[in-house]
Amino acid sequence: MDINAILAGVTATITDPLTLLLVFVGTFMGLIFGSLPGLTASMGIALLIPITFTLEPVPAIGMMLGCYVGGIAGGAVAAILLNIPGTPSSVVTTLDGYPMARQGRAAEALGWAVFASGFGGIISWLILVIAAPSLAVLCTSFSAPEYAALALFGLTIIAAVSGKNLAKGLIAGCIGLTLSFVGVDPIWGELRFTFHNINLMSGINLLPAMIGFYSIPQILESCTEPNQVDTSGVHLKLKNFVPPMKEFFSSIGNIVRSSLIGTAIGIIPAAGANIAAFLAYDQAKRFSKDPDSFGKGNYNGIIASEASNNGVCGGAMVPLMTLGIPGDAVTAVLLGGLMIQGLTPGSLLFKEHMDVVIGIFTTMFIATILMVLIQMVGMRLFVQVLNVPTNYLNAALVVLSLVGSYALRNNVFDVGITVVLGLLAYVMTRGGFPMAPCVLGLVLGTMFEREMRLALRSSHNDWSIFFTRPVACAFVIISFLFAANSLYKAYQEKKKAKAEQAAA
Repeated sequence: MDINAILAGVTATITDPLTLLLVFVGTFMGLIFGSLPGLTASMGIALLIPITFTLEPVPAIGMMLGCYVGGIAGGAVAAILLNIPGTPSSVVTTLDGYPMARQGRAAEALGWAVFASGFGGIISWLILVIAAPSLAVLCTSFSAPEYAALALFGLTIIAAVSGKNLAKGLIAGCIGLTLSFVGVDPIWGELRFTFHNINLMSGINLLPAMIGFYSIPQILESCTEPNQVDTSGVHLKLKNFVPPMKEFFSSIGNIVRSSLIGTAIGIIPAAGANIAAFLAYDQAKRFSKDPDSFGKGNYNGIIASEASNNGVCGGAMVPLMTLGIPGDAVTAVLLGGLMIQGLTPGSLLFKEHMDVVIGIFTTMFIATILMVLIQMVGMRLFVQVLNVPTNYLNAALVVLSLVGSYALRNNVFDVGITVVLGLLAYVMTRGGFPMAPCVLGLVLGTMFEREMRLALRSSHNDWSIFFTRPVACAFVIISFLFAANSLYKAYQEKKKAKAEQAAA
């Protein structure tokens, strides 16, 4: 595609009032969800999917991306003011953010968080724009063996997103895989696990599943937590919110380094923004002239955390857009949103829907800019959002969840699926089972089964087809190495825990 076509696509996106409005709404919603401890960008996107499936792809994905970007950035509000991470990736922000707030520098801390998030997002966006099309070109020769091997690699990520308990993560992943088998056999056309119910012939729909997995457990969990925060005494002044230029230029190195770390970690599937934040914080401390001040209110600690976790946003979109592999839990939900729009990530997306790709890239940049501007103007509002009574918030979320699951096909059965899977997810969450592996199993299970069986049929059941094709072989080897590394780490952690228990 030539430069004129690209400029035309960008112009069409930024001059479309509906697209700009929806990106604004998504970013605003993401900031609210990020500001409230316990609510996540994943949950926000899951609630937005019902609204987006009747829209055109660019505004629909743009609104979800806005929620993604805003949700990651909004976590700094509760982290700084309450010492409660609004999102898992903002844990590191509490280390220096809360001490700054206790010193009466809350506005300064929030300002650094906002601007660092903005620069982290922009730098990662630039890398996304440069890297994604080039990587997509390499995927044009993909066929069934390559896609099967790629899906296998995606499934091995289950081990990486399982948290401390690998066994529970694998069980959750198997539950997701089992759910992906519901419906019609992709090769022979036989019914599986439908229990003679016509509504299950098309399988478990992604939308009610996503809402059930991410909304219902959080709502039920929130109902059992009576603690209500109070930030009514926090006063913010805009002049203290904008970082001084001298300090800003002295922190450029930290901003760029942390953003690049976040982007690199984001590109690695399932590594996560929390890992990026810790790595960036460690490097900021190493390069600092005053490392002892970290953890006591050094704004460079906030810069490292927020620039890196928002840098993950653009990085995680690279494997999602080019390979269909979610970079983190949020992009796993985004993958479902793309598929509901009829878009399959990969080389064909760039080849057949380049106008949509340009629109998605543009809306992500717009969302990053809006995230900064909205917080500059409305930070006081996001601070007060923390005071919303939990019972009102939960009631609204229940209505949105159930209406959203019904709206896709106007089918009450989908509401039942949401409730059943939500209760299952709640029980799993209470039992310490992570939900990300379950989502990966559901999303990638169908692709893996279909492509693997197609590859075997084309080779007359000769498994060597996965090793004689270079790309497929590379993915298979990487998958086994990735799985072996995860198992080794789990073994080492278990051994370490036993040693510590014996020493105690």
